[in-house]
Amino acid sequence: MTSGLALAATLLLVAPHAAAQTAAPNPPADRWTFSVTPYLWLPGISTKLHYGPPGAGSSTPNVGVDADALLCALEFGLMVNGEARRGRWLVATDLIYLDLGHESSSVRSVDFNPGSGPVNVSTASLSTGGSTTLRGTIWTMVGGYAALTDPSATLDVVAGFRYLRLDAASDWQLSATVTGPAGSGTFPASGSIERSNDLWTAIVGAKGRAAFGGTPWFVHYYADVGAGSSATTWQLAGGVGYAFKWGEVVADYRRLHYSAGASRLIDTLDAGGLSLGARIPF
Repeated sequence: MTSGLALAATLLLVAPHAAAQTAAPNPPADRWTFSVTPYLWLPGISTKLHYGPPGAGSSTPNVGVDADALLCALEFGLMVNGEARRGRWLVATDLIYLDLGHESSSVRSVDFNPGSGPVNVSTASLSTGGSTTLRGTIWTMVGGYAALTDPSATLDVVAGFRYLRLDAASDWQLSATVTGPAGSGTFPASGSIERSNDLWTAIVGAKGRAAFGGTPWFVHYYADVGAGSSATTWQLAGGVGYAFKWGEVVADYRRLHYSAGASRLIDTLDAGGLSLGARIPF
């Protein structure tokens, strides 16, 4: 199902920014070094929500929300990551929390379940209004090993997990009550519903950077794939950074995707957009 949503600032949801940052090459081997990176990610987010399965003789809506603007729904956001290194080893964590207010959405179909499986009835032409509220938390934790520590380039391999918590609530208005096949049930012309979903996925990936000669500029990249909780996920990021005496500023584009299927609240979720962060070592 699909509709118009103007979501922003990250969710959803990812995106280990912790794993997307890379410490300076050749850190001291005999002690721990640390860094913290507050950041802002401005993605457009599209998601397909499946509130089922319905109970016997009942029905459940399938709701679509699509990105059409940035930040207009954001009521509160927290995005920060940290990283610790010793020699070639690293541990990194990332936390994203978003509270996204009401955004327009629509019920694109209704699931009726008179027998062994869902029966979808399209309601796209009946939708006269609706909204969806989303709150999401993404927490990532990885450990890694520096496979390359050349002064001009680094490469880390990482593995860990990503946790996604999504709380969704939708209301709708249709021009008529919907009746299921052979009178198997009815779906009201107006109403509301809310659900929560937790997804744990194991992830593996790689990240690195390369300097522009002897300048303070550098490029960086990140990629991971993962699976778990009957879901799959992947993330890609890449951009440029500039090193100051106090730390680094990094700008990139990142894309985060989840696919969990109709058995979950999150059927699909896709988020992509620009990110800007300041990495502060200590």
